Amino acid sequence: MKDKVNIRTLTSNQIQEWILKHNFPKFRAKQIYHWLWKKVRSHFSEMANLPGALIDLLDQSFFIDTISEDLVQKSDDGTIKCRYKLHDGHLIESVLIPVPSDNRYTVCVSSQVGCSLDCSFCATGKMGLKRNLTAGEIYDQVVQINTLCQEHFDHALTNIVYMGMGEPLLNYRNVLRSVEMITSPDGLHMSPRRITISTAGIAKMIRRLADDNVRFNLALSLHAPTDDARSKIMPINESNNLDALEDALEDFYRQTKNKISYEYIAFNGINVSMEDARALAKRCKRYPVRVNIIEYNPIGLGGFEKAEEDQIDRFAQFLRTQNVMVTVRRSRGKDIDAACGQLANKD
Repeated sequence: MKDKVNIRTLTSNQIQEWILKHNFPKFRAKQIYHWLWKKVRSHFSEMANLPGALIDLLDQSFFIDTISEDLVQKSDDGTIKCRYKLHDGHLIESVLIPVPSDNRYTVCVSSQVGCSLDCSFCATGKMGLKRNLTAGEIYDQVVQINTLCQEHFDHALTNIVYMGMGEPLLNYRNVLRSVEMITSPDGLHMSPRRITISTAGIAKMIRRLADDNVRFNLALSLHAPTDDARSKIMPINESNNLDALEDALEDFYRQTKNKISYEYIAFNGINVSMEDARALAKRCKRYPVRVNIIEYNPIGLGGFEKAEEDQIDRFAQFLRTQNVMVTVRRSRGKDIDAACGQLANKD
């Protein structure tokens, strides 16, 4: 396989050029593209309307970077976590979060195998970074979880969040290519407004999103309202401080008008004091932003405790008095290590 090219890295035009070079009719390129993205076939032999000679040549020249189900775990609250094996043996995880009462069915997808940022509260960071996922591997998570969602809940996915393993903006090209195909009529044809990319905060890449005029929503994993506090738990803050991130986010909102949210894990004794609430409220004034307060989920490494519910409620209520949009999200899937920060390929 090492001498073969991953065919899903090619555009439709590039496949067409290859087809013509090998003296096949141009329309075969459209057929191949349809099988790859609309039908999501994992083997060229499954492309039923192609001639045998073309299938043989495709098999000699290319491979398809599909993922295969390795482990499925179901939580008492309905959350389902899937572990997938990649073509090179690496493992990743995706999570289906169903909220039938709100008619909301969300998939949390991974963008990297592991992560290089080493946030101290996140199990994925302890894995280190193995490699970036391809656009096809990201896309396939959505396809397979959508099938699972229909099987279990008789409902298609309604939302996609890039909040699984990895930092999406450090895999920029493949992440945007996956969004392109998820939203394309040639792919899943989902609305970009139902997609949210989450980042630990890389200012220059947020500005690049703005310049590229993306149509999806953006979430910043904030988790602390001051540089001193944030740097202690998120090393990325040393090179991308809060002022730089706010400048970049303001640019993102000015150019795209897309929704921005702050993800804020509530840690006991670290970031939920009234002083923290006042500091956070000040950081919510430059552009429209929603704060999502999230329960901390233990990862077995110590050093952090989740804030008490009454602490979280007081914190959230103060923000509301300052006209900040706030949602308190109770963790889902904790019993199967599927909650925020827990993805680490454990059985």
